[in-house]
Amino acid sequence: MSGPRVNSYFLGSSSGVNFSIVLSPRDEETGKLQLANCSGSKRAGGWNLDVAPGMNTSKVTVSLTRTLELCLPNATECCPSPLCMVEALQVLACRGSVMLARLLIQAEIFANSSFTGNVSENATIIPNQAFKPLGSCPCNLTAGACDVRCCCDLECTPDLQQLFSGSCFTGVFGGDVNPPFDQLCSSQLMEYTPEWFPFLCVQSSLDNTPFLGYFYHGSTSTPKVPSLKIPLQTSPGKPFTGYREGDPIITEEDEYFTVPQQSMAGQCVGNAPVAYLHNFDVKCLTSLESYKEGLPHDVRVNTGTADFIQQNVVYRTITDRGKFITESESLHATEVLCQNVTFAEHYKFIWKDKNIEQVNVTVFLGSLCDGEILTQRFTVEFLSLKSSNGEEPLENPGYQAGKPVRAANMNASDPLGSLNIWQPAGRGLCASATYRPVLFGVDSYSGCILEVDINEDCSLLRGNVTEKLNALIQATHIGKRDNSSYSDLNDWVEIIRLDPLSSNVSTGGLKGICPDIPANLNIRIIFAKVGAVQGIPQQHILAVQISYSTVLWQFQCGLGCKNTVSFLPITASVQFIEVPAQPPIPVTRYQKIYAEFDCNQNDVCWPQLLYPLTRFYTGEPYSQCLAKGLLLAFLVLLAAIMSNPWFSKLWNR
Repeated sequence: MSGPRVNSYFLGSSSGVNFSIVLSPRDEETGKLQLANCSGSKRAGGWNLDVAPGMNTSKVTVSLTRTLELCLPNATECCPSPLCMVEALQVLACRGSVMLARLLIQAEIFANSSFTGNVSENATIIPNQAFKPLGSCPCNLTAGACDVRCCCDLECTPDLQQLFSGSCFTGVFGGDVNPPFDQLCSSQLMEYTPEWFPFLCVQSSLDNTPFLGYFYHGSTSTPKVPSLKIPLQTSPGKPFTGYREGDPIITEEDEYFTVPQQSMAGQCVGNAPVAYLHNFDVKCLTSLESYKEGLPHDVRVNTGTADFIQQNVVYRTITDRGKFITESESLHATEVLCQNVTFAEHYKFIWKDKNIEQVNVTVFLGSLCDGEILTQRFTVEFLSLKSSNGEEPLENPGYQAGKPVRAANMNASDPLGSLNIWQPAGRGLCASATYRPVLFGVDSYSGCILEVDINEDCSLLRGNVTEKLNALIQATHIGKRDNSSYSDLNDWVEIIRLDPLSSNVSTGGLKGICPDIPANLNIRIIFAKVGAVQGIPQQHILAVQISYSTVLWQFQCGLGCKNTVSFLPITASVQFIEVPAQPPIPVTRYQKIYAEFDCNQNDVCWPQLLYPLTRFYTGEPYSQCLAKGLLLAFLVLLAAIMSNPWFSKLWNR
């Protein structure tokens, strides 16, 4: 220890345990510490022992009661030298005469340094760190004490330096403030000596070293610590300018309004901010052990004009828990711990222009027991104040990312259609799979597994697979816009269907093999940005194509071929393709010819063949470029002369 107080802990029950402190003198012959017995007390010399008992842990404090001031003339009970005290202590824990634990303390304490003389008016001149090292021992960080591993610290005695002599700090920090540098002629420390050394080296004293100013950084600036608070956009006369698409919604406490959402890795993030005009519908798995409450529903929301509105919350109770509980462990009724938790939350934001007019929240509560896995559902939907029957008004006609694609069946009395993909559950079988709508701008890939018997007829199998794929598309037209009217056929584009080709391949009576099975449904949606309303891009669907990809199904024989049922995976993919709203201007013949000589579009730039010979080239001095150019011209001329037939005749003569 190097201070007047030290703490330690005794593990175990302290009932009937006596604690004592003993000064341990050294044996004059061997130099070893003498072992103490259990007959000590809680005071020894200038040391005091305090014990704070606990349940299974007792805090043991050893403190020094004497002063640590340096001695003045004719003073007593003080420190005669800076190294005030060097003593060895033993703290004993005994039950009767049996020693339970022993703690050995080596105390080496320096005196408190304080200046009591006259103050000199001579100011200390600090040298410029850029030209002279400020200190010869940078690792000497503690005044009046020895710094461990700092071998240049003059306050370290030889006995202390022996403890860390093999682990001293190296380099400039360890005191080598003027080391020989590699370019010095007398330096022999380089690991890889270049070929020109020592013919091209530096003859200089170590006072002119490149390590000068190694710790010199010039002016410094205070770092700005980022705050978790979100400052509002303030301006004179209008404290908040409203939300734009994608802006996070702010609460009254200048923090994000958060709802659990899925991250890019597929996991749920509980404190994800809600973006303005971005709808989502997510499901998160949780258990009673890991369940956490979300943002309180009494938090007020910033409308966009520095006003705040309260959420309108409606609480409902879940009666059918089977739709949310996906897994349950078999526990006895007496062991089950249940708690009332949130099963689902549905948020509806009523907006107008750049402001939020109303927030409606529906919370579904239910009982979750220990050992059960809960599938929580969180939805956020933005509805315009002028909308009716779920249709957006003309002020926001285009599709927004994440909204369902509108479909219609113009051949039915009820034109309401659907465009879906699968959402498998359980074992992933098509018989138990549900549907979810196709969201605009979201490329998707889903599928399910169809059970097929070994004696399945190939024609019936093709028809069964085609029927299940066609069940995803209950529509003949797709809406160009999000507010397409069912009464106006011009607001819709007809779905282009490329039906699978009929197969004429014969299997020769073989069982368990069926070629040309249309197992993959491909949905391609072509859209374009046709403009913007209030800064929000308006995206319209231009065309929709549906095609099929065929596969060869073959019965997969299990262990011993005892099973008669195999599996056929069928998939559906959705791809959104963005095209320009207007066709690009065709390239003229002049532009095609010019492109061959355009240096920005070609790797070979013939117009700049002689660029190194011009004054615009700055990679080398102009005189060197000119000399190299003349040499190159001479070689070309010499090659032309030597390739002439009369030169060979002249050479033969």
